[in-house]
Amino acid sequence: MNVETGMLKPGEARHPAESTQEIIAQDKVKAPGWAASENYEYLGSEDVTKDRYVDPEFAKGEFERMWTRTWQMACRENHIPEAGDYYVYDIGPYSFIIARDDEGEIHAHFNACLHRGTKLKPSATEGYAMDLKCPFHGWTWNLDGSLKEIPEKWDFAHVQSRKMCLPAARVERLGGFVWINMDPDAPSLEEYLGPEALAHLKAWKLEDRYIYLHVQKSYPANWKLTMEAFMEAYHVGDTHPQVQPANGDVNSQYDVYGEHVNRFISTLGVVSPKLRDKYSEADIIENFTLGDSSSLGGTKPELKEGERARQVMADMFRNMFETATNTDLSHVSDTELLDTYSYTFFPNLFLFPGISLPMIYRFRPDAKDHRRTIYEVMFMRSKPKDGSQVETASVQVLEDHQSFAEAEGMDPGFGKILDQDTDNLYAQQEGLEASAKSGITLADYQEIRIRHFERTVDKYMAMAPYAPSIDKLQRC
Repeated sequence: MNVETGMLKPGEARHPAESTQEIIAQDKVKAPGWAASENYEYLGSEDVTKDRYVDPEFAKGEFERMWTRTWQMACRENHIPEAGDYYVYDIGPYSFIIARDDEGEIHAHFNACLHRGTKLKPSATEGYAMDLKCPFHGWTWNLDGSLKEIPEKWDFAHVQSRKMCLPAARVERLGGFVWINMDPDAPSLEEYLGPEALAHLKAWKLEDRYIYLHVQKSYPANWKLTMEAFMEAYHVGDTHPQVQPANGDVNSQYDVYGEHVNRFISTLGVVSPKLRDKYSEADIIENFTLGDSSSLGGTKPELKEGERARQVMADMFRNMFETATNTDLSHVSDTELLDTYSYTFFPNLFLFPGISLPMIYRFRPDAKDHRRTIYEVMFMRSKPKDGSQVETASVQVLEDHQSFAEAEGMDPGFGKILDQDTDNLYAQQEGLEASAKSGITLADYQEIRIRHFERTVDKYMAMAPYAPSIDKLQRC
């Protein structure tokens, strides 16, 4: 293939090594349709402007135009399994109490007393409450948002109880997640995701998993820069050189679905195309890094002559994960056991639906500093097939100076990978601010997720501001 001589159109170039789909096609247990598919779209080659990362006014516009209109994952249903359970979700200046009422319905109440505005529940908390009571003057609401009590009600004859219901964002449930949207006129969640991405999400049956490890850390970089550090495998060679002997990096696959979802597939158990002459099939096994390696007990198989390392690893993982998690994985394909499937759900959610690396990433901007991001990593496991109870992990919050490897329960090797991914962020933020260049330059294929993501940001930034209004929001 020769790009310079004009044989290929923009966006058509691919690494000459075997493709992701060619690797997956050799697996013994075949891939499902959502994995054995491609959906790339060329979206142009122009630079993306840097103001979105460095200008505080741009961040202000995002809160006015984008965050108030998009579907966001607020929590897992397992965070609030029983009536009275609540979970506080904050996004920028907005705060919501995600609560399950006595009928089992889930509500997303704006976290503010309608008397004088005091937060009803502290940010970043979860727990149980029979009602929602303001700590300042004691105004109290039922879990469905209806007004329960006004102390000294004789002095509020002018207040009509019906009009004092807590305003609430829209709520939808999908994949075991609770999703919220502040805009009553926004499309439904299914319309927002689109039919193809929706079919993928439903196929994963993430409602059958639970969070066993949840770690949070803040970074001195814009939230979009932080997200985009995870949107491509182009950086693996220089940022994560230790994984190249067992990672198909530059021949990873990239896809886009509608306006709000994109993905990449990065194959594991194969050598990077850039290092094929340096590593053998046996070296692949020796250098394999896994997100949930605690299940494997440090065991690595021996490779017999003629065996393919990728297949040997898949067979071993199937057996060991079944034993460690008490689940049946006979129906799960090899690629789901091994490979990294990374989906971005706009604006701030990453889902990794694989078995060896089942994770959730969530990114939230700091409302007071456009140069800081709250980054969360949540690891999932399948619920036991015998129905035994499991507990959803509470969040561990790390300080800026701490390594992800310091989190209790974190695999040290994977913690190092997360540190490597984020170590570049401060230099990138400062570099963009110091740069004489007005934008960033992106690859047509390997960085298509970034272009796709920023194109959707631009779509919302072109809209008129929308501020949630109590008159338009859902009421009890």
